[in-house]
Amino acid sequence: MKAKIDIDTRTFVRFWLVLFGLFLIGYAIYSAKTALIIIGAALFFAIALSPWVSRLAKLFPSKSRVLGTALAYFAVVLVLGLIVFLVVPPVIDQTAKFAQTVPDLVDAASKQYKGINDFVERYSLQPEFNQVINSIKGSATDFASNIGPKIITSIGSIFTALTSLILVLVLAFLMLVEAPNWTNLIWNSYGDKSRMKRHRQLINKMYSVVTSYITGQLTVSSIAATVSGVTVFVLSLFFNVPVNLAIPAAAIIFISSLIPLFGATVGAILIGSILMLNNFTAAIIFLVIFVIYQQVEGNYISPKIQSKKIDLSALAILASITVGIYLFGIAGGIISIPIAGCVRVLIEDYSERNKSKSVSTVSSKKIAKS
Repeated sequence: MKAKIDIDTRTFVRFWLVLFGLFLIGYAIYSAKTALIIIGAALFFAIALSPWVSRLAKLFPSKSRVLGTALAYFAVVLVLGLIVFLVVPPVIDQTAKFAQTVPDLVDAASKQYKGINDFVERYSLQPEFNQVINSIKGSATDFASNIGPKIITSIGSIFTALTSLILVLVLAFLMLVEAPNWTNLIWNSYGDKSRMKRHRQLINKMYSVVTSYITGQLTVSSIAATVSGVTVFVLSLFFNVPVNLAIPAAAIIFISSLIPLFGATVGAILIGSILMLNNFTAAIIFLVIFVIYQQVEGNYISPKIQSKKIDLSALAILASITVGIYLFGIAGGIISIPIAGCVRVLIEDYSERNKSKSVSTVSSKKIAKS
């Protein structure tokens, strides 16, 4: 039996127009991806600084948010400048030092392993072997002499990066200054006061999720950075490790641990690699101490400090981090958890409203029957 479905022309045209409209919206979002990332980064930065700006504004007689925002900005720029100044030079110095020692290591290895020399002499490969050794030495020497320019050029387009950074800072500054005016304008536009109250409570919950997560993560990262810096400092007293690596180690762990789950591990491996250039034993001791600390952090420190308002499972956290990193890089991995927390708040609100509607419907049916 065949069923015949009649669709009028208007419905057919509407369907394809809606589909075409969705395609245009998706294409427009994809085309403006860079701009949306900049706006999103500025919004996240503004939310992160908002509690501090509000506290600083209360300290001034005029309660000026402009002065509070300016002071918060000055503190952030100062911290970032110190991190760059204290981290980049020692890392470049250690990398260059390793590259400079490669020729000596190659010579020692070629003389130490008798089997290699016997193989070379047996098959008359001495010219080719010497050419390879000299090529490795020359490449290492060139790398050591050009390590600074190579790192600078590998960053990419400096002008584009600075432009994006300036846009993020300016947008976040304006968001912080104009936030009260915009929020009042939005809430005053509601005609239904009960609906406005519900939406306002929902926004406050999402804001609380983001700010509590940021505060907790910064605290956990600070503790991890302190442990790493102190560990490297103590190791420098007993091993051939430069003491000026303590602050870069703390800064690297602080930044990398902002990415949940695996960020701190990546930072620890990086520090271990840098320490290994100076002393293998010191690198192993640092990694063992950091693994022990991670167990303490995961089972005690993080659960005590982090707010329960995120309340996401390990699967949800890993999935959100994966999506965030693949879409927006490291910045996406950092902001993925609070975004997932906000999605959870929206889902819970939707579920509660549906339950309340179902309860009211059942109650009305019972009243009608009675």
